[in-house]
Amino acid sequence: MSPFLALLTSLPTGNSTIRMRVWRALKSTGCGVLRDGVYLLPAAATQSAALAEAESEIKAAGGFAMTVELNLKSPAQLEHVRKLFDRSEEYGALVARIAAARTSLGKFGKRKAGTLVERLQRSLDELSGIDFYPGQARRQAADALSALRDALKPIAEGEPHPAKGKIRRLDPAKFRNRVWATRKDLWVDRMASAWLIKRFIDGKAKFVWIDSPRDRPKGAVGFDFDGAEFTHVGDHVTFEVLLASFTLDHDPALTSIGQAVHFLDVGGIPVADARGLETLMRGIKSKARGDDAILAEASKAFDLFYSAYSKKETAA
Repeated sequence: MSPFLALLTSLPTGNSTIRMRVWRALKSTGCGVLRDGVYLLPAAATQSAALAEAESEIKAAGGFAMTVELNLKSPAQLEHVRKLFDRSEEYGALVARIAAARTSLGKFGKRKAGTLVERLQRSLDELSGIDFYPGQARRQAADALSALRDALKPIAEGEPHPAKGKIRRLDPAKFRNRVWATRKDLWVDRMASAWLIKRFIDGKAKFVWIDSPRDRPKGAVGFDFDGAEFTHVGDHVTFEVLLASFTLDHDPALTSIGQAVHFLDVGGIPVADARGLETLMRGIKSKARGDDAILAEASKAFDLFYSAYSKKETAA
């Protein structure tokens, strides 16, 4: 038996719907195009059954279709046909996507970063499924994705696990003129929480950015990491916990900010302004150098959001 099957087609010129449907179906199988109307697949490929299905559909629509064995007579012909299945460019595009994801991974929370990596894994699996002659390009893509997963581990491990229990109301006077510590490489929940602390809880707060919880300075108040005084509780992100702890959750403007922060950090019900806030935070992270600069710029943004929400409530 020939190592290749060929589908010879001639589609009705006036039926663009069938033409597009057949082309999409054949493309999803990873078939090679020898010339217009001639589609090839390795005979041993599980997708080869799609050629017979396409043949039947074309005939039913009034077109011509025939599936035949392709008998190649020279190594040069074999090489030419195998090049029709070269996936190097597609793997190259995937590696570029993986590289872009790796540079921006720190801007996402654990959930979104994990979703991004799994989406890229599905893309690799789909491409591998139609790569009938895998080679170096496939290995490079797999290695790049493996490196991305390694880069994801610190993010996944650093994200706090929701604590159980109720949120206690606290006296703000006991949390003034303090040093506050959280994980470095700030993202939305930590940015918003630090802004909230400085703006509404401890006007003279000093912040330290730590690599891990064990690096917290003695006496510092921790937030947004496991074991911190203020971290995720149940379905509440750290910003929301701070609001409730210091009786700030009566402020509709702060509550609106909290809803956006919640969605961006752990997902849930979409919030209209969340994407705009996310885009702004990404811009700040891309330009500001260091977490002190990030917080300074993010604080300006949160001040503006707070002012806008406050005026909206007043107008209502």
